[in-house]
Amino acid sequence: MLSYDYGVSDVPLVGKTIGNVFDETANRFPDKTALISRHQDIRWSYQEYKEQVDAFAAGLIELGLKPGERIGIWSQNKAEWAVVQFATAKAGLILVNINPAYRSSELEYALNKSGCVALVTSPDFKTSNYIDILLKLAPEISTCEAGKLISTTLPSLRTIIRLGEEKTAGMYNYADVMGMGTEKSRTMMESLSQQLQFDDAINIQFTSGTTGSPKGATLSHHGIVNNALMTSHTMGITEKDTVCIPVPMYHCFGMVIGTLMCVVAGATAVMPGEAFEPKSVLKTVEDEQCTTLYGVPTMFIAMLGVEDFTRYDLSSLRTGVMAGSPCPIEVMKQVINEMNMHQMTVAYGMTELSPVSNQSLMDDSFDLRVSTVGISHPHVEGKIVDKNNRIVERGEIGEYCARGYSVMLGYWDDEAKTAESIDSAGWMHTGDLATMDENGYVTVVGRSKDMLIRGGENIYPKEIEDFLYQHEKIEDAQVIGVPDEKMGEEICAWVKLKANEQLTEDELKAHCKEHISHYKVPRYIKFVDEYPMTVTGKIQKFAMREAMKKELDI
Repeated sequence: MLSYDYGVSDVPLVGKTIGNVFDETANRFPDKTALISRHQDIRWSYQEYKEQVDAFAAGLIELGLKPGERIGIWSQNKAEWAVVQFATAKAGLILVNINPAYRSSELEYALNKSGCVALVTSPDFKTSNYIDILLKLAPEISTCEAGKLISTTLPSLRTIIRLGEEKTAGMYNYADVMGMGTEKSRTMMESLSQQLQFDDAINIQFTSGTTGSPKGATLSHHGIVNNALMTSHTMGITEKDTVCIPVPMYHCFGMVIGTLMCVVAGATAVMPGEAFEPKSVLKTVEDEQCTTLYGVPTMFIAMLGVEDFTRYDLSSLRTGVMAGSPCPIEVMKQVINEMNMHQMTVAYGMTELSPVSNQSLMDDSFDLRVSTVGISHPHVEGKIVDKNNRIVERGEIGEYCARGYSVMLGYWDDEAKTAESIDSAGWMHTGDLATMDENGYVTVVGRSKDMLIRGGENIYPKEIEDFLYQHEKIEDAQVIGVPDEKMGEEICAWVKLKANEQLTEDELKAHCKEHISHYKVPRYIKFVDEYPMTVTGKIQKFAMREAMKKELDI
């Protein structure tokens, strides 16, 4: 029996844009609570949510932004993030998700690669001052009129909209844009709802690239609307559910399986904070009587590890999604038994698949939920192939591939990379090694290439290596993942310095922290004179890993 499976469902795909779905739900449940942002003390009904979305969409149109143009959002979790998500969809704009951890070089690349004409930005987040970063990248901002930026470094960017009450020269305030809409722009918005097509591109999400530069996975209305729909049916989510979303909005997990799924189902979306904090999540579940909770395994480990965990009333919970990396067996046992999540599901996928391609069922056995990533999602095909792209027999290891409505449109402005990932038959090659059992349940057993997963973040070593190579004192750098109890894997860099150069671990870490995202900064740095190699000169990363495991006693 060949390793091929198809997600059968009696729930049909829908041919609707995000705006269509949003308006239908708002009209159906006008008085129902739609969005709660706990840290902002915001509670909107669907009617109030719609008023916010429509006002911002009309404002964007009034600013002169045209369907198909790209607008970035660079922010932590906020109610405004969700408003921008749905407003840009209604205005026909392509939303570009920018990781809140990005620093200057990454931000510059993302904005220029996608050709963003506008950017919605938070003023700051944690150790990043976004306004300062932008002003350093484009000093012209401070002297330009809002909406009329002409920058050498960011040539496509014209308009910056900043969140918060303070004003910054050269930028619009979010509140200003909210009040800009006119009768004409609102009429245009309504007209667009009939003109936009569900196959149109609507979202670009940058994924770490194996060649050093992130790739912009381009998603359609059709892909993410239906992925949200099918996920909601798999979990039995309805208008009666309240979904706690501590995962970041810039990920598909947060914006598709989170806010969009809630809108599709008419459920209530709850943001417990601007970033994950275990106690605030537990308090949110208790206070809001959440029925559903999302997270990567490290989040659930952190919540279970809270000192006074048992004092929180989690009896309202029934289901949720755990994704991002394999879940340790003991953790799943605790989630089910101590967090009352008896219908907990495990999901697998990638941004390029909008994002879920496989998911366990609510009534699957415990063993299936900890040892597999479930079966093919409704209307999605899955297969496992060998290096010659031939389907292997059930139980044999090969590369997992998926095909169907959820496959991305391609990588933005990169036909070559798109062709490397999506073959001529429309199959998305994940790069993950897996097996499929006789019932279609898939087990991920490893990863082709060297990608590592740290706390749910996919990290490609070459991206970090390419950055380290740029340091004037470094001759060579090799990056590997080493096991870590909390994060799953941690980053370790073996660094070879140029002759007669000196560099300390602290100095190199400080350099990394200034220029790349915090989750890409190596935890371990080892200065070496040589690398373990084959007789043909290939570096043996497996030998490096074993050496580090021995050195770190892990």
